[in-house]
Amino acid sequence: MNVCVIAFNGISPFHLSVPCLVFGKDRRVGDSPWFKLAVCAGEDGGLMTNAGFAIQCDHGLDQVTRADIVVVPSWRDVDARPPDAILDALNAAHARGALVVGLCLGAFVLAHAGLLDGKQATTHWAWAAQLAQDFPQIDVDAKVLYVEQDQVLTSAGVAAGLDCCIHIVRRAYGREIANTLARRLVVSPHREGGQAQFIDQPVPQGASDQRLSLLLDWLRANLGEALSIDQVAQRLAMSRRSFTRHFKQITGSTFGKWLTNERIKAAQQQLETTHDSVEKIATVCGFGTSLSLRQHFSAVVGVSPTSYRKTYRR
Repeated sequence: MNVCVIAFNGISPFHLSVPCLVFGKDRRVGDSPWFKLAVCAGEDGGLMTNAGFAIQCDHGLDQVTRADIVVVPSWRDVDARPPDAILDALNAAHARGALVVGLCLGAFVLAHAGLLDGKQATTHWAWAAQLAQDFPQIDVDAKVLYVEQDQVLTSAGVAAGLDCCIHIVRRAYGREIANTLARRLVVSPHREGGQAQFIDQPVPQGASDQRLSLLLDWLRANLGEALSIDQVAQRLAMSRRSFTRHFKQITGSTFGKWLTNERIKAAQQQLETTHDSVEKIATVCGFGTSLSLRQHFSAVVGVSPTSYRKTYRR
């Protein structure tokens, strides 16, 4: 799978390094395939980073024509229109079915290309309001880490670009390989795209927070049980209202959404690593029936459990 990262004058070295770190090193497991990376210059002449050193690209925008995934890792100025050559290359890539990705302020480049018109998108929270103001035809969600729609993927700022790239690995080669990569990079195995960009209390600060952290571990170990919010709140001797508020502060998500996502993750793991039937997996992961699993799984992952297993089972 060919990945093309577009570099430009004034690029941030960190933002350029993120897709290179994920896609550039051969991290295949056994006989599994891996990405083939090319960094291409989006502009003529020497390219200077915003850190004061130059970079040299051996490829130009012609690499975009053969890429399956095209990544714009950021942009130098939210008020500057990107060169037409870059915009034309992105439109041509998307038209032939490539996945086009705008990390952080790269969403502004995709917006100028018209690829976000009528779609939901995100960017760094500090510039989300400007993206919405400059491009009112875009449904800007400043709260999420990344969002994908119609072969266009945008992410929030800085470290969220790493979450987004690991999501692409998971999308291409499955959860097990993505989790293995995450462990090597010493990052969270997978943060859902709908998770908040920032959380009021990202690190447990008090006894109640530590108890909630232990509760999350217990929930993951007991996904097959019927877990109502009242029952779970009672385990912490909290009212439903207090528990709901506290859970959102710590995790950045509602209890119901968090629980469904954890059950989906567990189902993906089962589909990739076992021969168990969809019915059994539905029971083990807490969905109750295969119909419920299929409905939730398709809504979150975009394919049926059976299709997912055919694609990712090694």
